[in-house]
Amino acid sequence: MTTAAPASAPTVQTPLKRFVVEFFDSRVAVLGLGLLVLVVSSALLAPWIAPQDPYDLSKLDIMSGMLPPGSADMDGNVFWLGSDEQGRDLLSAIIYGLRTSLLVGFSSTAMALAIGLIVGMIAAYAGGSTDATIMRLVDIQLSFPAILIALILLAVLGKGVDKVIIALTAVQWAYYARTVRSAALVERRKEYVEAAQCLALPKQRVVLHHLLPNCLPPLIVVATVQVAHAITLEATLSFLGVGVPVTQPSLGMLIASGFDYMLSGEFWVSVFPGLALLITVVSINLVGDQMRDVLNPRLQH
Repeated sequence: MTTAAPASAPTVQTPLKRFVVEFFDSRVAVLGLGLLVLVVSSALLAPWIAPQDPYDLSKLDIMSGMLPPGSADMDGNVFWLGSDEQGRDLLSAIIYGLRTSLLVGFSSTAMALAIGLIVGMIAAYAGGSTDATIMRLVDIQLSFPAILIALILLAVLGKGVDKVIIALTAVQWAYYARTVRSAALVERRKEYVEAAQCLALPKQRVVLHHLLPNCLPPLIVVATVQVAHAITLEATLSFLGVGVPVTQPSLGMLIASGFDYMLSGEFWVSVFPGLALLITVVSINLVGDQMRDVLNPRLQH
């Protein structure tokens, strides 16, 4: 008499594993993630992989200015993407410019996320007049164009990477506050929050251990998209001449420096930094779109 083999226990799929599996189901998202990893790695490894240090003025030769892509200077150094009017290797300037753009994008997003998270949680949990007052401030903030607020702040603060981060933080925090409040209001009506309140748990514990973890998925999606928005806004401000100083290359500054040469045939000074900006923003948006679909299956196409 033979006995049947015991049935194997079903495989338990953790939320993280499910997220990874569903994220990598999209080839477009994987392509975007690969491009984003390449961009971030290039920015982090800039001192080791860049052919030239664009900050070192002693290594710049004005005689090597405006060389077309693939040209070499008198010392035999090849400028694969050409050079700008100051003799900087454009490939090196783009790699270092990515560092500035990514630093501004991620730093301003992290700071705005922290502020918006606190403000949104307070508004959702307190309710009443506190909620109404905070949301009216958010509405006033969102009623003005982001570029206008950033221009006014930078006109007062002056140029500099730290000033740009402060300006972009002031522009972005309201998006997170509204997103957090909306998610927290939905979660607050659920039974697990009512149970926690019936147990007379401290408000801080209810917010931090119950509300906050369940509000993070939509917040992560918004933060991912806002990083791309912050990078684009920084490039716009630098292009207008109110962002980072001329001595510190960013993608927007590089595009602005070559704009006057576009009609004279020396297109590479603006085109290649513009392509780098496009690749960075598109890769972040592709990752953000897939994260939105995975974290909220109801939005899948």
